[in-house]
Amino acid sequence: MNLNPETLSAVKNLIYSTADDHLVLGHRNSEWTGLGPILEEDIAFSSMAQDKLGQALALYQLLNKLGERDPDTIAFTRKENEFRCCHLTEYPIGDYGFSLMRHFLFDEAALLRFDMLSNSGFTELSHIAKKFRGEIKYHVMHAEEWIKQLGNGNEESNRRIQIMFDTVYPLAHGIFEPLENENILIENKIYEGENELEQRWRVRIGKIVKDANIILNETEPKDKHYGGRRGMHTEYLKPLLLEMTEVFSIDPNAEW
Repeated sequence: MNLNPETLSAVKNLIYSTADDHLVLGHRNSEWTGLGPILEEDIAFSSMAQDKLGQALALYQLLNKLGERDPDTIAFTRKENEFRCCHLTEYPIGDYGFSLMRHFLFDEAALLRFDMLSNSGFTELSHIAKKFRGEIKYHVMHAEEWIKQLGNGNEESNRRIQIMFDTVYPLAHGIFEPLENENILIENKIYEGENELEQRWRVRIGKIVKDANIILNETEPKDKHYGGRRGMHTEYLKPLLLEMTEVFSIDPNAEW
């Protein structure tokens, strides 16, 4: 597909938003290495972190082909306001319940997003989505299993998982912040848009939490935690980036 400048700009914005989500959440997930509540979860979050970094890398490589800088430069030298990740990915890992619920809500959306992008009219993006949606399916299976086990466990596990759902669910709406020039993507059949993604996500989440004995409050959140897609972030992103880029910043010209 030959992209005119306006369409190319919209495509890049979509890719940056998706890649930055996976890079930042991948870093957050990696923080569970050595800290998991049980060994299996320590390994699981470390493995998912690696997957997300690989997904981000592939998207940054595509951006490089579209005229942007090389992946290392994109990942490690941009300023805070140049990132397009949603707020949900930026929050500290908190306790295991918070990270598990973020993992569940984000990866359900990620799977639906990659399913939609696998049918994109932009072939290069479609290939990447098809390649990685299999990985994300395993992430989703992991999250759903734990959510259902805890929701249907005992009174205490249900109480705590309900609290985490009520805490994280409003934050998750920031995933679906409308993208700049999104109408161009829809018109060119490159991407069906954030509203369509959110509607599919709501249906999917509704079914799963019902099976997990979790109560879903259908009231629209007053604050959808928008801003990340436009470079406006929480207080947590800057220190995360400083930590993530520390080694690269020591010697940007080093060869690994």
